[in-house]
Amino acid sequence: MSQTPLKLFNSLTRQLEEFQPIHPGEARVYSCGPTVYNYPHIGNMRAYVFADVLGRTLSFKGYKLTHVINITDVGHLTDDADAGEDKMEKMAAARAQSIWDIARHYTEAYWADVKALNIRQPAKWTIATDYIDEMIRFAADIAAKHCYELDSGLYFDVSTVADYGRLARAQTEEGEGRIEAVEGKRNAADFAIWRKTPPGETRQMEWDSPWGRGAPGWHLECSVMSGAVLGFPFDIHTGGIDHREIHHPNEIAQNQAHCCTNGLDVAANSGANIWMHNNFLVERSGKMSKSAGEFLRLQLLIDKGYHPLAYRLMCLQAHYRSELEFSFAYLAGTLARLKRLVIQVERLKGRHAELVSASMSQHQPREREEGWTLKQVQGDVEPKHLGLIEAFDEQISQDLNTSNALVLLDEALSNKKVPIEEQVAIVAAMDAVLGLNLFDLARADLRIRPKAATITEAEIEAKLAARKEARAAKDFATSDALRDELAARGVEVMDGDPLGWDWKLGE
Repeated sequence: MSQTPLKLFNSLTRQLEEFQPIHPGEARVYSCGPTVYNYPHIGNMRAYVFADVLGRTLSFKGYKLTHVINITDVGHLTDDADAGEDKMEKMAAARAQSIWDIARHYTEAYWADVKALNIRQPAKWTIATDYIDEMIRFAADIAAKHCYELDSGLYFDVSTVADYGRLARAQTEEGEGRIEAVEGKRNAADFAIWRKTPPGETRQMEWDSPWGRGAPGWHLECSVMSGAVLGFPFDIHTGGIDHREIHHPNEIAQNQAHCCTNGLDVAANSGANIWMHNNFLVERSGKMSKSAGEFLRLQLLIDKGYHPLAYRLMCLQAHYRSELEFSFAYLAGTLARLKRLVIQVERLKGRHAELVSASMSQHQPREREEGWTLKQVQGDVEPKHLGLIEAFDEQISQDLNTSNALVLLDEALSNKKVPIEEQVAIVAAMDAVLGLNLFDLARADLRIRPKAATITEAEIEAKLAARKEARAAKDFATSDALRDELAARGVEVMDGDPLGWDWKLGE
């Protein structure tokens, strides 16, 4: 049975590389998770859609996946370049709440977005404050050879490891990897791995350490949690492209210090064989920033009447390494595409149900608790009908080319030459990788009532029924009056809509 080798773009080497698991048959993946001081915006969530597609692809290829995502509840400063106040402490002070309550609230909000976007649960969520003892031991192990102490904390000397900044391609001390200026630092890029609590201050989150009472640096946390759960080296480390310039180079330096000091010509010395980064989501109005007030979070899209899986589909329509520009007009078009897919799958399920009923046999594809693998599909489908799923495998294996994979999903749904039970298996397998949940969605699920709407669905349906009767009686004056009344209350009547939708609520 043919299977296309999986090739992924390694940010460390800047080239496509064939995935070769460190442990045969397994794939171990670590994704940098959120700092839970505020709600995630939709640009943040693009990183987890990308990581989810990666994990689903590895499962489709037959690997036993262990995926870890961390929750940063301490140590991340207001400036990603390792300067400023701790984000968690700052928000707790602003809200006059316990930092633990802040962390719990925003962690649960993030998990709600994960669920809404049909992102699979990782094997483990690692919470930073659960690993403080391990962080202190890790720092103590590397301190003698790689660190030095200042009044403000324990700092990592980047000159003690080879190839610092290669991931970011930093060319000078003032380049992309530059960190804050602190008096006494040996190198401009040196960074704190333990921050002492300033004299006279008390933090809500602080612990005793060999370097004084304080808290770990943000960069230290990911090194410790990824190594503790997955072991060094592991297969793939993912994150947003913003992490490529500072956070991940610092992680790599710590990993090198912990494992060896050898150069990065051998990727495993970085702690992971492959480093992958998704590009930015761009929004021209400036509402992507969390300082913008009503910033673009997933709930805002839902409040405006958009199903969250329309946003997931928007992410899939672009390659993860390309910038993706967001607009509500684009999202509306994506929702229409999702509706078409749902309608096609509903029809496919209907035809399949008729076949099952007529034959009194079980043609329903076998339940796949972890989704379908290519090998399973190849076992369930006649060889002459495997062309589309193998073409899909080729596209998804080419650095997760989801935009081309979606075209093949469209082809699979419209292909009438494949027996219905095999067509269901092929489409279900494709959806298992893309994660659009097409076999569980119904058209009614996608018609979300905007939060600002005042009219109920029952009122809308009653007026539409009356309008239908008026049109049948050729009473066009009444028909037009009902249409205008609905329009005045934010309801767009869509006569002759090819998608089969009678109405939608405007924003």
